[in-house]
Order: sequence, then structure tokens, then C-alpha cells
Amino acid sequence: MVLRSRRDLGASLLPERAGPERAGAGGASFLGLAWRQQLPTLIGWSVAAALLGGIAGGLGPAVSDVIGGNDSLRQLINRLVPGARAGMIDVFTAALLGIAGVLAAAAGIQAVLRLRAEEAEGRAELLLAAPRTKARWLGANLILAASSTVAVAVVAGTAATIGLALAGAENGPPGLLVGAALGHVPAAVVFVAATAVLFAAAPRVSIPLGWGMLAAGLVLGQFGELLRLPAWLQDASPFRHSAAMPVEAFNPAPALTMTVIALAGAGIAAYRLRRRDLTA
Repeated sequence: MVLRSRRDLGASLLPERAGPERAGAGGASFLGLAWRQQLPTLIGWSVAAALLGGIAGGLGPAVSDVIGGNDSLRQLINRLVPGARAGMIDVFTAALLGIAGVLAAAAGIQAVLRLRAEEAEGRAELLLAAPRTKARWLGANLILAASSTVAVAVVAGTAATIGLALAGAENGPPGLLVGAALGHVPAAVVFVAATAVLFAAAPRVSIPLGWGMLAAGLVLGQFGELLRLPAWLQDASPFRHSAAMPVEAFNPAPALTMTVIALAGAGIAAYRLRRRDLTA
């Protein structure tokens, strides 16, 4: 009450300070602006990925001992990584790194969907009043979205490697688990590109459809075998085509195919966005 009596209505408790007269190097471009907007979100997803990776590495040996004497649990874990014939530590780690791939996709999707918030709240119109095209605006945010998926995957793989090392378990060649986490990035960027197409083609429903698409991909790709869904339905998820490293060898063909699909989706999104007006 004392503080309230000493300030004007609507005024802040701390004095307002003027910002710098000009933006720095990072604030003078679409990419720099996208980076400043995405950084807090990226930190949040990275922390979640680090926790998941740490659990995968740190609890892997303990989970392996528990599962080793329980046939039902062993079959359950094996369903999460279908076709795997490896040690329980590797199977458990591969399953959780697959979930980390979903977190990576979520980080990229959120970066793309921020464009919709900028458009709906009128800030995109101010940005595009400068001599900049909508394609450049979208492209800068797509670059950051793809970079976010890579960053989250690297954090998850690094945390899993550290966790296994602290637990005293063998983790194979250096960088194996980081590569295993990066193996899910091509699938993640397919979701990023598909969300960009939704934003460009149907902006008003892009947010629910974008997150719904990721949820469906998670269920079909990561839990489809566990739920005994038809194989053709599971194959609809890009995550289904990611190699479950380290229990499976990396297959470059699906990764390359998904990367090409993502690039094509980005091109379609840029073309479609250029041909429509901004909508509230």
C-alpha cells in the first residue's frame, strides 16, 4: 500500500530507462530478431532435453539390471525400439533419445509458430513495412527453427554421454550418443517444415494443427508398436523412419529423403506466404 500510494496510476515501481538509440548487430536483421525471441524458449527445451538425456545415461545401468530379470518389462522396452537386439542399456537409451527427438521437433515448431503470434498481434506488419520480403522473414525463422532442433538434440546426446560416464557404463566411441540424438533431426525438421506450410496456407489454425501433428507423430512413431497399431499407420510418422541408434546402424537413405522433404516443404511455405496477405 505504501508503494502504491507513491506512484502514478499505470506507472512502474522502478524508473523507466531509455534503451539504446540504435539496435545492435543482432537486432538489425530478421535472423537476429528471431534469435532474441527464441533464446528463452530454446533454453527451456534444452534444459528438458538435458534432463531426459541425463536420465537415459544415468539410469541406464540401473534400469538394465531391473529389466534383466523381468520378461514383461524387457518386452515392453523392446517394443519401444522394434527390431532391436542389443543390450538393455542401449535399448533404454535409444528409446529416451527418440523422445528427445520429439523435444527437438517441438523447439523448432515453437519457433515457427511464433510467426503466427507476430502476425496476429500486428508486429509482423511493422516488420514488413521495411524493405524486407515475407520470404526472408520466414526463411530466417526457419533457419533458426532448424538450428534449434540440432541444438536440443546435441544437448540430449551430450547429457546421455555424461550420464553413462558418471554411471560407469560403456558408451561406445566418443560422440556415439550425440550422433544417435542427431539421427532424429531429419524427422524433426519435417515437422518444422510442415508447420511452416500450415502457417503459410492456413494461419488461423496453424497453432492447433502444428502441435496436433507433433502429438500424432509421437504416438505413431514412438508408441505405435507398443499400442499394436497397423504398420502402415505407424509409417505415417517421420519418427518411425529414424534409426534407433545405438542399437541400429544409421541408414542415410531415409534421413536424406526426409531432409529433401523438409526443404521442399520450406519452399512451398515461402511460395504460399508470398501469395497471401497478413491476417489478424
